[in-house]
Amino acid sequence: MAKPVTPQDMFDLWQKMVNPGAYPLQSLMFPVLDAAELEKKISELETVEHWLKANLNMLQLSIKSLEYQRQMVKGGERMKAAMEEGGKPPADEGGELPNPAMWAWNMMAKAGTDAAEAMDRATEAAGEAAKKASREPAQPKPKARKKKVER
Repeated sequence: MAKPVTPQDMFDLWQKMVNPGAYPLQSLMFPVLDAAELEKKISELETVEHWLKANLNMLQLSIKSLEYQRQMVKGGERMKAAMEEGGKPPADEGGELPNPAMWAWNMMAKAGTDAAEAMDRATEAAGEAAKKASREPAQPKPKARKKKVER
């Protein structure tokens, strides 16, 4: 089984990339002129970059899932409170209960309508600009004067 990567391992990898000769920041002050060594360092740095991006994406996914769970808990608490009171469960402004499983679909639908509205506004603005340009008479361009050459 593979050994898990620890923060110390990542720091050691970074130290080896930045400090291969055991002198502080030697490779940054005196760059290596060997193309193979440069390729190796580039690939190591890209590996670290991908590892950091993967960790960032996992962190963002964890945050989103916790926010979703929090909303589910709050929704459950509101439903329970409404049922204890004997009334109807709370509804949004539209009069319907929101379906938490539809959040992605609702977000995409809203983005689509927003994009369509933006396109309509842009089309109207372009039409108005074209009408305005057609109403204004075209101004003749002044003719270029030839300069007399003195001899």
